[in-house]
Amino acid sequence: MYTHEVELRVRYAETDKMGFAYYGNYPRYYEIARVEGFRALGFPYKEMEDAGVGMPVLSMSINYHAPAKYDDLLKVKLIIPDMPRARMKFLYEIRNEEDKLINTGETILAFMNMETGRPVKMPERMEKSISPFFNS
Repeated sequence: MYTHEVELRVRYAETDKMGFAYYGNYPRYYEIARVEGFRALGFPYKEMEDAGVGMPVLSMSINYHAPAKYDDLLKVKLIIPDMPRARMKFLYEIRNEEDKLINTGETILAFMNMETGRPVKMPERMEKSISPFFNS
């Protein structure tokens, strides 16, 4: 299992009239965690795209447990529970500064040749970076 955590602050522009983080921002928070998780592995997402491989989202589920508020410092934990193949499952846990769980989610993404739109295997360099987290 691979995990990575990133902190981000809820900006004023991300809030609704009640001062809560607008519900539509959570997929963006998930994306930030994914991109930074790849970077921490030594395989930046940009490098993958430059090599012609993209990762479209196939499915997403979001569970709201409590609101995040303007200026809250959030910890977004990314979890990759299984060794990826042609698809990659991501789990997310978002906690506020009091360590209260405020959001959980899941996305499934696929590796895709950006030129043809066809599925491809995980890039070999990424496989080398992530496989040590799954070998027991």
